[in-house]
Amino acid sequence: MGFFSKILDKLGFDAGASKVEAMLRTPPPSASSTGAPAAPVRAVDVVAQLEKKAAANAQKLNWRTSIVDLLKLLEIDSSLNARKELATELGCPANLMSDSAQMNMWLHKTVMAKLAANGGNVPKELLG
Repeated sequence: MGFFSKILDKLGFDAGASKVEAMLRTPPPSASSTGAPAAPVRAVDVVAQLEKKAAANAQKLNWRTSIVDLLKLLEIDSSLNARKELATELGCPANLMSDSAQMNMWLHKTVMAKLAANGGNVPKELLG
């Protein structure tokens, strides 16, 4: 199971291994698109899922802007090595991989965009 598939699983996306590969290849919606995914697996209200998890969590996690907090909220390894694995899987540019702050910002934006591109209900303010 790839790292991104763990995120999908925790959020309730119905994605088998072959679907995850297709989801990774799906481009994020452009500003001019209607926001509708090309071939959604199943509509998932990402914000509602995360808000519910945040309300039940004793820690105050800023999942809306922090990839580390997002991963913690999903109870997934958020270590630097784990984030580098996710960044590699999602195709992070090499120049960002050596700067953890830049990589983290790229990761959060890309994860949200990939979720939106594949049927996740993600508000525009979380995509940019």
